[in-house]
Amino acid sequence: MTKKQTKRILRFVFIIASIISLVFVPWILVKAWILPLPDTVQEQVNEAIGHGFDGIIVYVDQAGRPPEFYAAGWHDRKNRIPADPKALFKIASISKLYVAVATTKLVKDNRLSLDKTLADYFPELEGRIENADKITLRLMVQHRSGIPNFTDTPGYWEDPQKDNTKTLELVLDKPADFEPDKKYRYSNTNYLLIGEILDKILGYSHHQYIKREILIPLELNNTYSLLGEVDLDDVMSGYYVGYDDDIKYNDFINPAGSMVATAQDVGIFLRALNDGSLFDEGEQAIYSSIYEYEHTGLLPGYSSIARYHKDFDVAVIQFVNTSGGYTWNLSEIVYNRIVKIVKSKKSS
Repeated sequence: MTKKQTKRILRFVFIIASIISLVFVPWILVKAWILPLPDTVQEQVNEAIGHGFDGIIVYVDQAGRPPEFYAAGWHDRKNRIPADPKALFKIASISKLYVAVATTKLVKDNRLSLDKTLADYFPELEGRIENADKITLRLMVQHRSGIPNFTDTPGYWEDPQKDNTKTLELVLDKPADFEPDKKYRYSNTNYLLIGEILDKILGYSHHQYIKREILIPLELNNTYSLLGEVDLDDVMSGYYVGYDDDIKYNDFINPAGSMVATAQDVGIFLRALNDGSLFDEGEQAIYSSIYEYEHTGLLPGYSSIARYHKDFDVAVIQFVNTSGGYTWNLSEIVYNRIVKIVKSKKSS
């Protein structure tokens, strides 16, 4: 076979593979991706509702400019209340950033050690959680512990536990997913345990510590540790594809994702996290060694993205109050298109 023939065959194989891949990609995602990019963020936010979102909120914080707020769709579909860009929202796993910062501050104060093991903090868990004597606090923060994820328990979301002790029981005596520090695998159980460790070391709720050390200094007056702390009318409703009822009343109390906040408050926190103003001397080096500077969040009815774009000094927060189906993939596509619009305006 000649070199020319080989090239032709490879080109043919590539074309066939491309066609096959397109056949299996849902067209709703392809459409959202290939639509012409709108001129403004608000146009993109409006367009997102056409992808099946009930409501969307976007907050843009560009350095040197006033913050920008965008919203479309419904805050409450049943009562026909329009989306409010300053509404409270379940930020789900974005909460982990706050827990990681609290951990950092306590490490810097020598009240915690990243190298102590789970068994050091909770001897009673040795033999109940595999490798408890090898899993360090550092590995739990980094999701490198191998501890199974309690939210992967079959049927978990049908009736979530309202007690963290009972939630932990879902993974006790189960085999580890892998040996400590051998892999990365996201596990909400890590942050349930970190929250329990913080409470034990502090002698009071880590929620109070987060409020005192993070929320109050940054004047985050619209950030709360638990849904039970707020007026539910102020919280954006949540919906699941194929299920008509509002599911914002479902309470998730675990430290892995219990917080409620406005997009602006998350944006202020995210900028302070990234520019270092959130930290006292020596803390940022510790934080950088253990966790990330952005996060996404997902709960039934709620998806959120919080990212800081260092290359053009912009924090963009996006909240979507619809989950299920292809909504997560669509929210990522919409978010990336919004960032492109913001970046194009920044450079123009």
